[in-house]
Amino acid sequence: MFAVGATLLAAGMLWWLWVLLAAWRGWSFATQALPVAWSHGILMQYATLAPFVLGFLLTVFPRWMNVAVVPRRVYAAVFCLMLGGAALVLASASGWQKALPIGLSGMLLGWLIALWSLGVRVHRHGYKDAWARSAWCALALGAIGLGMLCGASLGASPQWVPVANKLATFGLLLPVYFTVAHRMVPFFSGNVIADYRVVRPIASLLGVWLLSLAHLGFDLFDAANWRWLADVPMTALLLWQWLAWQPWKAKRPGLLLVLYVALAWLPLSFLLYSVDSLHCLVTHTSSRALAPLHALTIGFFSSMLVAMVTRVSNGHSGRPLAMGPIPWFAFLGLQLVALVRVAADYVEQPWPWYVLAAALWLLSLTPWIARSLWIYFTPRRDGAPG
Repeated sequence: MFAVGATLLAAGMLWWLWVLLAAWRGWSFATQALPVAWSHGILMQYATLAPFVLGFLLTVFPRWMNVAVVPRRVYAAVFCLMLGGAALVLASASGWQKALPIGLSGMLLGWLIALWSLGVRVHRHGYKDAWARSAWCALALGAIGLGMLCGASLGASPQWVPVANKLATFGLLLPVYFTVAHRMVPFFSGNVIADYRVVRPIASLLGVWLLSLAHLGFDLFDAANWRWLADVPMTALLLWQWLAWQPWKAKRPGLLLVLYVALAWLPLSFLLYSVDSLHCLVTHTSSRALAPLHALTIGFFSSMLVAMVTRVSNGHSGRPLAMGPIPWFAFLGLQLVALVRVAADYVEQPWPWYVLAAALWLLSLTPWIARSLWIYFTPRRDGAPG
């Protein structure tokens, strides 16, 4: 599943770089089944980030709850359907419009298989693990969003697409990312930091859920002027939780430090959302929410992806749990990408900055993607099975 996501990281951004260049320079582009910005949201969230999430949860759910492992046939089915479906969605974005409903339907079927398998394990455990329940609910909302995309591709209202993309950000990815961080970051920290104090109250997990859904509601009802009612308390909650995890103690090892750097983007992104909403309220101008959106998606989602996937990939391939030169290059490069993309929405001529951000993304992540795929398709370094 990580291989699916890694492949789409490269392919999806290559496609997006071409789209940006074509729009900027006035080049011709293939007829699209959907507006390209909508396709970008689908590809990056449902086709790229979601396979990483599914692969991680299919692996850790049994460990979190001490229940039976997920059978290989389930992994295989989800892998084939997600990879084949994502390839068809990318093909539709490149001009083969009829491939879109087939690709989305394949992805949805794979998603539902994973959701069912994980749900069975939550049920067997008696619904006692709060983090498992939280992650499963996020995946269920993601399935609803993917179902809406399928419906739109088959003739339902096209407006279901932006709704599904917003649902992916604030109903799927933000809750599931925070859920995993809420459980795993204090665990990782406690393993290497002496006298570390674990602070992960379920109240903060519930608070992020409620405020994320409130943000989503304001977005869906086009109420940017009042979105600060959710974003200001979210900023405060996320900043408190980050400080409660004692980031000043996580200077080393590098694999721990990068988790805290990625997490710092969370309160920062919602601070930007808060400023944007208050600016709209006071000046009655339109929202510039793409800047905070990319602080969240590139700064937090993508940085945390590199940090967590590097850790998991090294551990499951018999390699040392350490940040090597290639992961460091990718992680630091993403920090620059996030800054460039956020700044682009505050300049008069943003298109060169959009192109620069996409090009820097590819430059930063291509060596890391190649390294990751090498790990996934070669035997474990320590000689263990896998």
